[in-house]
Amino acid sequence: MVEATAAEIVVVREYDSARDRRGVEAVERACEVGSCGGGKMCLFTDLLGDPLCRIRHSPASLMLVAEIATGPNTNSTEIAGLVRGCVKTVVSGTTQANDPIHTKVGYVLGLRVSPRHRRKGVGKKLVDRMEEWFRQTGAEYSYMATEQDNEASVRLFTGRCGYAKFRTPSVLVHPVFGHALRPSRSAAIVRLEPREAELLYRWRFAGVEFFPADIDAVLSNDLSLGTFLAVPAGERWEGVEAFLASPPASWAVLSVWNCMDAFRLEVRGAPRLMRAAAGATRLVDRAAPWLGIPSIPNLFAPFGLYFLYGLGGAGADAPRLARALCRHAHNMARDGGCGVVATEVSACEPVRAGVPHWARLGAEDLWCIKRLADGYSSGPLGDWTKAPAGHSIFIDPREF
Repeated sequence: MVEATAAEIVVVREYDSARDRRGVEAVERACEVGSCGGGKMCLFTDLLGDPLCRIRHSPASLMLVAEIATGPNTNSTEIAGLVRGCVKTVVSGTTQANDPIHTKVGYVLGLRVSPRHRRKGVGKKLVDRMEEWFRQTGAEYSYMATEQDNEASVRLFTGRCGYAKFRTPSVLVHPVFGHALRPSRSAAIVRLEPREAELLYRWRFAGVEFFPADIDAVLSNDLSLGTFLAVPAGERWEGVEAFLASPPASWAVLSVWNCMDAFRLEVRGAPRLMRAAAGATRLVDRAAPWLGIPSIPNLFAPFGLYFLYGLGGAGADAPRLARALCRHAHNMARDGGCGVVATEVSACEPVRAGVPHWARLGAEDLWCIKRLADGYSSGPLGDWTKAPAGHSIFIDPREF
């Protein structure tokens, strides 16, 4: 797709690693640095030299770049923006008989426009072209996620691209301390094999929004570090089939995804006093780990994270059992050299109360959605963009 803006020609095309990698990295850096203006802290993302890392494991994916030539008679060009997208089949609701309704959706992520080329329509051109590809692959809806306070992104998608505000999950983040957390004495944790985890997830999340149809591919991915089930201490584990036939009164489950091998994060723009205070907590934690000081990891240098996905459960004690699982995941992240563990849950998630987190490290997300085509049968779901939110939502770790 080629469009002209004043003296500039904008070409939107597929990303070519051989010719575009440096230009893409330059745009990423410019956007990150721009967000630190006014002496504010910002979160810088190092993609470890792989611009495709956030979509590489999706069933179908595409990365587009917007290339600008400064004049029609020159060969001088630069990358002005980029966007990533993926297409997958997910659960969008249930029938009256509680059978899952599967819908093909496109997900827009990683939209970046260089500060030099903003307010020229580059972002909308990228989104429009990505939506064309979504339609070609059969996607019925397109959705995106951004922080609720990202006014520019919200205006672009809801004001110019026709998206509607849809869901408001929360990103919950907990630092990884220098000391290990004590395992819960009132919970027994069982590690599930991928096949067992798939059976449990298809049973528990059958009607949960955005649950991926290819959950087996997620669970067997090399970045998935395991699925863990917590039950009250003393419960006998006789296999997943026996569990599904007669589950205990309370239980919780989660899986761990290794984002550390895909990208690293770094907090930039922090005051020296904050850095010094954080360093002091680490010194005390290393010197006296038995005190259990809640030390702040070095987030001011590149650090990794483990993402907790597939968080769910049932019963009155499910939040407490979820907390035991989060402590287990914290210790896995500590052994793996991570700086934080994170998860994302819906506002009404029943086990949310059991997830330990530091409010200042997290964020409130906004998901927006758009119906891509008219003229096809609405089926038993109707228009998903108008469906009320459920208690839970499944966050696919492949695009976190």
